Amino acid sequence: MGNNNIWVMVLVVIGGFALRCNATTYIVGDTSGWDISTDLDTWSQGKRFFVGDVLVFQYSSSASLNEVTRENFNTCNTTNVLKAYSSGNTTITLSQPGQRFFVSANRLLCLGGMKLQVNVENNQSFSPATAPQPPTQSDTLPRPSSKTDNNGVPSASASFVIGGKEALAIVFVCYVISTSFIVF
Repeated sequence: MGNNNIWVMVLVVIGGFALRCNATTYIVGDTSGWDISTDLDTWSQGKRFFVGDVLVFQYSSSASLNEVTRENFNTCNTTNVLKAYSSGNTTITLSQPGQRFFVSANRLLCLGGMKLQVNVENNQSFSPATAPQPPTQSDTLPRPSSKTDNNGVPSASASFVIGGKEALAIVFVCYVISTSFIVF
């Protein structure tokens, strides 16, 4: 019976990770990459981009990539950019919903169609946690007291929180230990 409980815990933990780890990695332009010969409008058609997805731009060392505003995207203005990339292999994680605009740093190539507009949709299962809010008076926990032992030395207490990879590792170790003791 105890072994069944472990399997249930493992499935719950794995299921939780499966909901959060569903990001897609896109090679922009597929095998053609970030290049003037790639029809980027056709490439992006039918694709839905979500928060957490990753765009990989692969291009030659003579090319480059800029992220720009909508206005600069429409006019191929490459002088006022949000971010500039020139590594030849740029990975961009789509971290928030909204429009993202990418153009070639070479204005003539941009005018020739080397630009990409991406609409990033919200993905609730991947949304980052919101920042904690300051506690209200009723939420405030009492401060630990400073107790001392018989010699006047402060006593120490420690606590910790386990989550994410640590929780998965603990579940795995518990599973291995529990299966080690099964007698056939």
